Parts: sequence; structure tokens; C-alpha cells
Amino acid sequence: MKIYTCKDRLEDIMTCIYDAWADALLIGHDQIRLKKEPIFQATLLDEYIHVDGDCSKAEKVTRSIRRDISSRAYLYVYYASLSAEEDALQAIYNFLRVGFAIGAGVLENYTNPHVMRIIELYRSVGNESHHFREFARFQSLDGRVYVSHLEPKSDVIMLVGRHFADRMPSEYWMIVDDNRKTVCAHPKDGENYLRYLTDGEFEALRKTEEYEDEYTGMWKTFFHTIGIKERENYVCQRNLFPIWKRKHAVEFKE
Repeated sequence: MKIYTCKDRLEDIMTCIYDAWADALLIGHDQIRLKKEPIFQATLLDEYIHVDGDCSKAEKVTRSIRRDISSRAYLYVYYASLSAEEDALQAIYNFLRVGFAIGAGVLENYTNPHVMRIIELYRSVGNESHHFREFARFQSLDGRVYVSHLEPKSDVIMLVGRHFADRMPSEYWMIVDDNRKTVCAHPKDGENYLRYLTDGEFEALRKTEEYEDEYTGMWKTFFHTIGIKERENYVCQRNLFPIWKRKHAVEFKE
């Protein structure tokens, strides 16, 4: 068994699919597996092949999906590529095998387990993105730039950033993914872009959570005084706002 591995980036993922597919045409799809790095537990009898990103190959895969399946199918693949699930890359590969065989109607093939898995990943990533749009808390640095820290399981900061680009188009802001050391940055009246942070840049941005202004205190006061004690339900609250998502929420900080 050949196991193709790559970094958790879209270009690397698409390149990995390209190389694995080319090899599968020679030895068969059933002899190929795909995994995102890092690999925590390697097997002895399998051959591991690391794949680096290649813009040309990635564009070919993207173009083929849109042309031979559909743009909607590519959207599902893109969302699945953001998932933190261990089988996400293999799920994309399995879906594409079905998609290239069936065509544009593949997403209506609900009896196929590979199609249903890609739909599950799409919904999971979409839900997490929606939650963090609601849970993102921005802090103002000298009234010039707004910074929000998140720690999502899936790589959703660009999806979250798309929402705030519509809400705050004329502001400078950044959404930092503390798990991946990446940032979705938005210049005033500009387009969002993704930036991979150096260790020094990341440490500097982490300190931004220490900044407080009058609105920080006002929000904490509002949160703790607006509630009705007789209606407190912490179990329900944890269902709607899980503890692991509260780390950077101002109202839950002491």
C-alpha cells in the first residue's frame, strides 16, 4: 500500500491528489491512501510518500473538478479540505472517484457512503465556521486595528473572515488562528488574505489579548448583569457555546 501525505494546505492537498491519482492509474485506486501530516502512527509495511505543493498541479485538479463534475462539488471539496478530521483527505479522494464517474449529479447520490461522507464534512466545517462568526471577539489596538483570536478545530478563519469583510469593510482587522499560527488579515477597503506567521510574529500578536479598553469592561458588565438568575441553565449554555470555544471570549475571562 502506498500512502501519500502532505501538509494541511489547499495547494498541497490538491497536489497530493494529483500525484496519487497518477500513480493509481498504474497500480489501482485500492492500492492508494492519502493522509494529512503529521502522521502520528506510521505502519511498517506501507510506503509513505510526502508530496509538496505544486501550483500547476493544484490548478489542474481544481479545473478538472469544476469542469467535469461541478462548481458546487468543488465547494464541498474545498470545505472538506479545511476539516480537522483524520480521514478528510481520503474522503475527498474517494468522493472524486465517484464524482468523475457520475458527473454533476454526484451530490444527489445519497446512497453512496463516499458522497455522504463529503456532505458530512461540508456541514461540519460550515457549522464550525458559523459558530465562530458568532463567537469572535475583537479587541481594538489604539483604535486603529481590530484583532480577534480563535482556536478552531478546522481551518475556518478565511470563511469567518469573509463574513467580517462584509460587516467591517472599511476597518483594519485580523483574525488569528492560534492553533495553526495563521492570520486572516483585512486592509481597509481591501481584500482578505491569508498569512502564515513566524514564531516572533505569533508571540507579538498573542500579547494583543492583554489590551483592554472601556468597551471591554462595559461588555463584561453587560454580560454578567443582563442574565436572569432564576433562568440560568449552564447545561444549555454549554450546548450552545461549548467550553472549548470560550477561551478567547472576553465575557468568560476573569
